[in-house]
Amino acid sequence: MTARLMKLWHDINASYWFLPALLSIAALLLATLTLWLDRSGWASFLNDVTWLQPARPDGAINMLTVIAGTMIGVASTVFSITIAAVAYASGNYGPRLLTNFMEDRGNQFSLATFIGTFVYAITVLRAVRAEDEVPATIDNAAEAIMPGFVPQLSLLVAFVLMMLSVAVLVYFLNHIPASIRINTVLKGIGSRLLDDIRDRFPDQNRGERAHSVLEGTPVRATDTGYVQAVDFSNLEKLAQRENGKLKLAVRTGDFVHPDVPLAYWADMDVAANCPDEDVRDAFTLGSMRTPVQDMQFLIDELVEIGLRALSPGINDPFTAVTAVHWLGAATAELARRNLTRSFAKNGSEPHLVLLEDDFSHFVERGFGAMRSGVATNRIATLVTFDAIVDAASTLDDEARRAVLKVEGKLLAQQAHEHLVGPELDAVAARYQTFLNRIER
Repeated sequence: MTARLMKLWHDINASYWFLPALLSIAALLLATLTLWLDRSGWASFLNDVTWLQPARPDGAINMLTVIAGTMIGVASTVFSITIAAVAYASGNYGPRLLTNFMEDRGNQFSLATFIGTFVYAITVLRAVRAEDEVPATIDNAAEAIMPGFVPQLSLLVAFVLMMLSVAVLVYFLNHIPASIRINTVLKGIGSRLLDDIRDRFPDQNRGERAHSVLEGTPVRATDTGYVQAVDFSNLEKLAQRENGKLKLAVRTGDFVHPDVPLAYWADMDVAANCPDEDVRDAFTLGSMRTPVQDMQFLIDELVEIGLRALSPGINDPFTAVTAVHWLGAATAELARRNLTRSFAKNGSEPHLVLLEDDFSHFVERGFGAMRSGVATNRIATLVTFDAIVDAASTLDDEARRAVLKVEGKLLAQQAHEHLVGPELDAVAARYQTFLNRIER
């Protein structure tokens, strides 16, 4: 259930309907409250404020009509601009970045503000009554000659919301071009990746090696899709209840289809009635990968941007350099951390064994995946050597240092296949410097 709730929460965060709907309901409740205060006389003190001119029915109607009409027009424009920016960014930086822009709180809040102001203005407009009008419901003849109703407090709040909407519009016009700048995009991905690494692997490296032997009675998938979320805590409790070991066969982000093993029951009676359906319920599948629990999805986004930038059609090595810098920061963070996890409580022996990845896997997923593109460009190659050395600068684990050294060697070998002349000489010289620095 927890995994499904995480998936639902991610879908809500990546939607353009949740915040507008929430603020629309809040605006409706606010309008109901201010109208009640106006009708009950709580707002009569506004008539004694000399600098605040009381509105007449015609002026109130015109003001609310203008606010409502303007806000719904601005909301439509904001939505169109947002979709155009999202289409531009996903087309230039990669379609997997679409979710990042859909989750942008600035865009969602801007759209929600305009729609909320529209709902508030329409709700208050319905209550304004001119002096020659009569209420819709008349209990006695005296009510038929009641004066018009102009909710002064509600109009004042509408004016404040209109001013707030103008400020939000200015913010939005600045936020949209800033949010699609490539450095901003890379910073958002890189910062989220570093946060995920710290949250997932909170302990410092103790020299442990992440590995899992896949053996036992398999629990096979019955559906098709990407593993978007896994309820690890519930699986740990389930394995503990069955007094056995549950070894995962997939990671978050893997693609499965019917009959693909999700996990293996081990160290228990194979004839026992294993709760396979409960295990399957802990896995949430979907049509695409998401960054909720899939840290490698963020690494892949950085790699995709870097490779696109180095493609012959774009040829933007400095964007690739920025992607390499963030990959280097993530690699350095991974190098310092213990890459094994346990969901057992109070230091007890874990019953859930995760399919963990070691440090070499993450290096290959990042620098290794970008190697083919980086090796074709002198600037990107030189920077990558520096990024790898910087990642190893604080390492005291010789095994992990050796992994980075091998990655540098592979990059040098591939650069020799693509570069010639002075560019190749520069790379060879930097590689020698790389070896001197990483062997210290």
